[in-house]
Amino acid sequence: MEHIEKLEEFYQRKFDWMPEGIRNEIGHFNVFKLEPFVGEKARPVPYKKRDFYKITLLTGHSKVHFADKVIEVQKQALVFSNPQIPYKWEHTAQIRSGFFCIFNQHFFHQYGKLSQYSVFQPGASHVFELSDEQVSQASAVYERMFAEINSDYIHKYDVLRNLVFELLHFAMKLQPSSTFDKQTLNASQRISTLFLELLERQFPIDDTHQSLDLRSASDFAAQLHVHVNHLNRVVKEVTHKTTTQLISERILQESKILLRHSAWSAAEIAYALGFKEVTHFHNFFKKHTGCSPLKFRQAPVS
Repeated sequence: MEHIEKLEEFYQRKFDWMPEGIRNEIGHFNVFKLEPFVGEKARPVPYKKRDFYKITLLTGHSKVHFADKVIEVQKQALVFSNPQIPYKWEHTAQIRSGFFCIFNQHFFHQYGKLSQYSVFQPGASHVFELSDEQVSQASAVYERMFAEINSDYIHKYDVLRNLVFELLHFAMKLQPSSTFDKQTLNASQRISTLFLELLERQFPIDDTHQSLDLRSASDFAAQLHVHVNHLNRVVKEVTHKTTTQLISERILQESKILLRHSAWSAAEIAYALGFKEVTHFHNFFKKHTGCSPLKFRQAPVS
């Protein structure tokens, strides 16, 4: 697995130059047009995590790999990328135009936690197909970003933060709110949310983080200082899935990622994911997917 790409590495790869003060006291924000980097001039976007957020508006056909999912953009879409989930793009030569903005969490320091928004959460929708009218609306937001970042207004970064929020809410309004979103936050939901955050924090498995520390409901309960029966009850109440089911689903997702995007052997993947024997991993994977890890690795990506 590749290392996390930092903002400095992104600028070096994409532009061969570095903006001044990229790590400053207000955080970092920038906005670009896609035209120089698509079509005949398209460059590959490698599969890896980044240490920054990115919101892309594009027109044209392409595919984006998010963790173990492959999402095809048919015509035009708004796409949200975040530091938690590795991704890569395919068929960038078929993208005609668009915009993207990048920013880090420090840019929103004291202005909110970006991970609370569904477009940046694991398992949520990250790609939103748009109508022509919606593309025009989103394009107008990017044009305002260009105008603002090039202005001399002393509070322009406050305006830019508002424009990022405008894109977030624009996308989230495109899908109906879930029952969970509408519920009043209570103690059960807080514990369930902490469990899910703790689970997600263990990933991805890569060269710098090669093993799972928490693998059972009891492990998580001890970390959260609650009784395991209470954890199991509130997680089932909120998510309608058992704690063990959620842990298994996330381990399965990571195993698919490692099989697709790493050169590790099945044995190395098994041990990294906490299986004491490679046969245990083989049986686990086959039970949930119907095929062996080797067949999954060899199968073409659909």
